[in-house]
Amino acid sequence: MIGPNAILQLLPPLDRAFGPARTAQMLAEAGVTAMPDGTRMIPETDAARLHQFLRRDAPEIAACLSAEAGRGTADYILAHRIPKPVQTLLKLLPASLAARALSGAIAKHAWTFAGSGTFRVVSPWCFEIGQNPIVRGETSATPLCHWHAAVFERLYRVLVHPAATCVETACCASSAAGICRFDITSG
Repeated sequence: MIGPNAILQLLPPLDRAFGPARTAQMLAEAGVTAMPDGTRMIPETDAARLHQFLRRDAPEIAACLSAEAGRGTADYILAHRIPKPVQTLLKLLPASLAARALSGAIAKHAWTFAGSGTFRVVSPWCFEIGQNPIVRGETSATPLCHWHAAVFERLYRVLVHPAATCVETACCASSAAGICRFDITSG
């Protein structure tokens, strides 16, 4: 199971890029038959099929649309999952302490975005997802996890440092190690 935002936040970018009719067709072609209502976890296979379908169907803009969905997911988390007083406190802390606190919170809730994959905090500025279900079974010469990277980047930019960037430096799709690695820098 994975959080519903893996699909829900991808829908607005798809609608803007392709229109509602093509978005509905993409969902059907990807085998997403039941739309998440946002109140419960969804099968990770539904999210994976949609993300993978997008990468195959529109490779020239898939990364951009996935990143937009990742920022939307982070904005949802900021609006609904991290209390405002906690956000204020994180913004007041030095970046090193805020990163430590945020990485701990991310680790506690990793099941919502890593599904059956294994999440590991390498450092407050580096995460790994082993056997990432969103790219499981895919092969690529370049990293594919633009949705995850955008979620991490947006959370770190808002709560830790305004110049934070997140780059996926290894991907299950291009690594025999089966690890997606996300490195965050603060500018």
